[in-house]
Amino acid sequence: NHRIDGITEALLFAAARADHVSKVIRPALERGSTVICDRYFDSSVAYQGYSRGLGADKVRELSLWATGNLIPDFTIYLDVPAEAGEQRMVGTDRMEIQSRDFHEAVHQAFREIAAASLYPNVVIDATAPKDDVALAVRDAIDGVLASR
Repeated sequence: NHRIDGITEALLFAAARADHVSKVIRPALERGSTVICDRYFDSSVAYQGYSRGLGADKVRELSLWATGNLIPDFTIYLDVPAEAGEQRMVGTDRMEIQSRDFHEAVHQAFREIAAASLYPNVVIDATAPKDDVALAVRDAIDGVLASR
């Protein structure tokens, strides 16, 4: 639905994340498994907090509440400027059809979130060839796992 307002969108993402944490992530962690997610609440902070103008602190607080304060051990941020990201888009989902200004705001938001993060993060230049990006991601994950 392309007509969902920002608050509804933030609540839907928080609800989906709460469900995912309770049904998948926490049980896996309790079993001693390593969990890797392709998105977590920094995405909500960037998209809804910054780019939808709902306030980063409000969306972060909502996300922390929804996940029972489960924060990641670290985050990998694949840094892709909006222009490069637009060239890679293949669909027409709600996020992809947003304006260039929206995507620029998301990109800047992720950079600010990474710089101010309370937990470790790795920023990877995702404009590099995909094999190089994949290797950098693998090296980052291997480094964290090796330190455990």
